[in-house]
Amino acid sequence: MPIHFTKAEFDTRKAAATQALTDAGLDALLMFAPESQYWISGYDTFGFAMFQSMVLTRDGRLALLTRMPDLRQAQHTSTLAHEDIHVWHEREGATPADDLKGLLVKLGVANGRVGIEGQTAGLTDFNGRMVREALGDLVEASDLIRALRRHKSPAEIDMHRRAAALSDDAFDAALATTRAGAFEGDILAAMQGAVFKGGGDYAGNEFIIGSGDGALLCRYFSGRRHLDKTDQLTLEWSGAYARYHAAMMQTLIIGKASPSQRKMHQLAQTALEACEAAIKPGKPMGDVYAAHAKVFDQAGLGHARLQACGYGMGAVYTPIWVDFPMFYEGNPLLMQQGQVFFLHMILMDSDAGHAMCLGHSVLVTQDGCERLSRHAPLLHEL
Repeated sequence: MPIHFTKAEFDTRKAAATQALTDAGLDALLMFAPESQYWISGYDTFGFAMFQSMVLTRDGRLALLTRMPDLRQAQHTSTLAHEDIHVWHEREGATPADDLKGLLVKLGVANGRVGIEGQTAGLTDFNGRMVREALGDLVEASDLIRALRRHKSPAEIDMHRRAAALSDDAFDAALATTRAGAFEGDILAAMQGAVFKGGGDYAGNEFIIGSGDGALLCRYFSGRRHLDKTDQLTLEWSGAYARYHAAMMQTLIIGKASPSQRKMHQLAQTALEACEAAIKPGKPMGDVYAAHAKVFDQAGLGHARLQACGYGMGAVYTPIWVDFPMFYEGNPLLMQQGQVFFLHMILMDSDAGHAMCLGHSVLVTQDGCERLSRHAPLLHEL
């Protein structure tokens, strides 16, 4: 039996996916994205880094081709019947794409119209070329399951709420350990420890931490320092529960904030509230980006903002917790009730040497959005 959701939940998901497959005129879908495999069956592994594929057919059959180390993983975590889990033989010169072709023959869809998820870290270019060489013409269908995953069921929303509570716990740990002289490694340990102690998982990418000049980066980098008496610390992190995420972001001030930093925080908070107000079911995602850009541009900080201000949250795997789509200029995709988004207001002013970031995750409601974090977007001077 699956671990995190009921069989009825998975039956509903598979029925929706099968209907989407039929609507797309496909006879089968090759799922290489671990998120798709997890969503439709509960199968949970980092084995996607090797070669594996899950096949969904038009008549609702589900089968997995994987390596031996993931045989019991699939038996333990997924809804798949044991006879639907197939292992390809690892040996010198092995071409698992041929095993995949054999599986399609067994399922009776080898000569049909087959879709493939190519936009995923679960399919390298090398493996993708091997699959196409073995199977011939395939239809790009990366958005088929991804579109279904955007709308969260009540059970999934509960997972996001648990992830958000873990994010809040991690922030509490950061606030308790951040001070002049503190070691970045201790801050990270406290944050990640809070997630684990709360029953959470590793997040889809590293927690981002940077102080001093490194506070102007919005990527993790390997470097540890002790905080100065007057300093700035940018953090971006996410609690993860059953792989579901609810990211947050904050720049903390060590010592007393300068007038420039206070202004930047005020603008970031204003932009965050403007983005929340722009989130409406049935409205394009580009509206949210426009609200964010307007606040910063009118204040003369257009040079310090980014070209996106957030993105979808979901059950995602490494190397990154971003669950597309993103809030960027002109994005026409319509928002839906039941979606979860991470909003990040990022100002990186290289001229002034100051960073100021604010961000948290929200749930799209019937007429707006709900903040999932219990923390208000305040300016913290520590």
